[in-house]
Amino acid sequence: MLAWTLVFLSFALVAGIIGFGGMATALAGIAKLLFGVFIVLFIASLVVGTLRRG
Repeated sequence: MLAWTLVFLSFALVAGIIGFGGMATALAGIAKLLFGVFIVLFIASLVVGTLRRG
């Protein structure tokens, strides 16, 4: 699950770079939303992975 979260986080970062750079203004809102969602999912995956190990 952590691997998928990292993949989608990288997609969100790429979308953010494209959207925030002014190349695609319509994608900026979507990129911000995806970035926030995947950061939350990444942190949740880290917490769950840590709790399962311990």
